[in-house]
Amino acid sequence: MPKIVESETIADVWIVDPEGHGDERGRFYETYRRAWFPLGREMVQGNRSDKAAGAVVGLHYHLHQADYWLCPRGRARVVLHDLRDGSRTERATLTLEISEQNCRGVFIPPGVAHGFASLTDLTITYLVDSYYNPDDELGVAWDDPEIAADWGVTHPILSARDQINPRRADIDPARQPHAGLRR
Repeated sequence: MPKIVESETIADVWIVDPEGHGDERGRFYETYRRAWFPLGREMVQGNRSDKAAGAVVGLHYHLHQADYWLCPRGRARVVLHDLRDGSRTERATLTLEISEQNCRGVFIPPGVAHGFASLTDLTITYLVDSYYNPDDELGVAWDDPEIAADWGVTHPILSARDQINPRRADIDPARQPHAGLRR
């Protein structure tokens, strides 16, 4: 049975450290079950992101979508920040590593900004509980001093989108997540 714990830093974020089983042929890990997460719903879409070492993705957030991330190749530093107005952990920032070595998964609820830095060339796979909706693809500045994230890279490679995300203080009130918001 994997070790599944709710983050002490950000409410409703769950971290999964799976138990591996193996022999001379290799290893097997159970990496996801919807029942592990109180806010879990059916995951309806799977995505894969391949990034070069030094890439920074995010910070992104959704008002309605939850994500579940794994890193089957390489190492990623994950940065999470609770944007949810009224959350008991509002404004908290969590940093953790997911990698092919630890096989760790992370469940990210709506309203929690999320991003990652590629500490090596890597692959991130993520399951989502809503189909792609451009109106629910939001962002906050990766380098916002209020968030104070330590990305672990010295010369980040960023997309054009991630270079222009607003600071937390400048998020449009209509796009501000609230605790308990789902659909």
